[in-house]
Amino acid sequence: MNKIYNEKHRLQFHFSPEKKWMNDPNGMVFFKDEYHLFYQYHPFGTTWGPMHWGHAVSKDMIQWEHLPIALYPDEHGEIFSGSAVVDWNNTSGFFDDEPGLVAIYTSADNYPNSDRPRQRQCLAYSKDNGRTWRTYERNPVLSDVNITDYRDPKVFWHEETSKWIMMLATGQSISIYTSPNLKEWEFASEFGNNAGSHDGVWECPDLFKLPVDGDDTNQKWIMLVSIGDNPKFKEGSRTQYFVGQFDGTTFLNDNPDEQVLWLDFGRDNYAGVSWSDIPAQDGRRIYIGWMSNWRYANQVPTEEWRSAMTLPRELSLTSSKEGNRIVQKIISEIDSIRNHTEVTQELTIESDSPVTFNLTSPLMEVNVKFDNKDSNSFGLIFENSKNESIMIQYDTASEKLMVDRTKAGVNSFSESFAALQETDLKMEDGKINLQIFMDTSSIEVLANGGKAVCTSLLFPKHLYERIIIFSNKGTTRVAPLKLTELNSVWGKY
Repeated sequence: MNKIYNEKHRLQFHFSPEKKWMNDPNGMVFFKDEYHLFYQYHPFGTTWGPMHWGHAVSKDMIQWEHLPIALYPDEHGEIFSGSAVVDWNNTSGFFDDEPGLVAIYTSADNYPNSDRPRQRQCLAYSKDNGRTWRTYERNPVLSDVNITDYRDPKVFWHEETSKWIMMLATGQSISIYTSPNLKEWEFASEFGNNAGSHDGVWECPDLFKLPVDGDDTNQKWIMLVSIGDNPKFKEGSRTQYFVGQFDGTTFLNDNPDEQVLWLDFGRDNYAGVSWSDIPAQDGRRIYIGWMSNWRYANQVPTEEWRSAMTLPRELSLTSSKEGNRIVQKIISEIDSIRNHTEVTQELTIESDSPVTFNLTSPLMEVNVKFDNKDSNSFGLIFENSKNESIMIQYDTASEKLMVDRTKAGVNSFSESFAALQETDLKMEDGKINLQIFMDTSSIEVLANGGKAVCTSLLFPKHLYERIIIFSNKGTTRVAPLKLTELNSVWGKY
């Protein structure tokens, strides 16, 4: 990466397109020592438009190489979201002597002589490590005239039944299909009509196993489902998950139907899914999301490009009194861009006597452990010379963690942007641990080891210059505080 992208608000250590519009991550697959990231892409404008699949590859999911567009609209329509797999055993018959990549995606157009949208599932395959793609001559491979919202296939190989499994978003549910060869699909079951949140159309499903507390003998299946924007609800688009069991045909939810589990309490993590075919010796389940929200994605104040992805995250499952819950951790490869660290071993923050540290870089990782003594709230503030700020605060009475971006910068482009984002979170032994990644126009907050996560865009007029640690109506101990400079992935910033 020798080209430097330094436009106003350009993210410096998150993936973003070279130019124009991007939304959902698609087709994430690991093959021949490369992580592939495809994405919804409009190459002719900076708002949503005719969808293509953009493409990038990486050795570490931090430094990315942009590649030419992979899939273009064709006679079947635009190229909506989907997934990619390695066909190791050539079940598809597309390959000869070695495995190759198969993309499974939604083609979107209208029914003939109608304004009614038509969505059908199609295949493309690559014999040269994803550099060129050929569409299957018998596309589409799956359609249903009775369902209008019929999209976003997530496909994986199910070892126990020796079949391909497809998760497909079908309006207000997820339909599950099976196939021996990726070409011929049979309906297996449907999940979700009465479960979880139905605040918006269901989109971008995923399904995978995770061990509980690292115990491979006790594994649960996780289903991710993103929820489209509904103007009746303040949060806009967001992502929920279910924990349960899957036998190759049917998913059973472990929790009551009315229980909703959110993956992220911030406004800007949507349509995320996980990489397929990460080697067993690695063992990680790695996820990335689109760092935006349909409520304002087309209006955010960037000019030459729009949108970025979250930092990639390793997902795990931990048990608790409330049940099994997802925990997120930024991938260890982030260490490649860590620079100088300043450590303050211990601070005592008195009531209404905040302590200020100047930031040596606008690109920062902050690790801080709060040990509450008797305050009613504590936290930190990023601030600049324009009196813009973003506050992260824990309220000890309500046991809520809040990320307040109401004063963070430019927000006039949407009434929904100036948000107070919050979630329930209990202290652990009287402590709250925060890991924060601050980029030029985003902040990601991971609390108590990733048990609660907030992903949030922000658009300050001037980069943040200082961090303020505060305690209200009582004393809070900080031990330690680590401020780490992060490098740009594009070059010197």
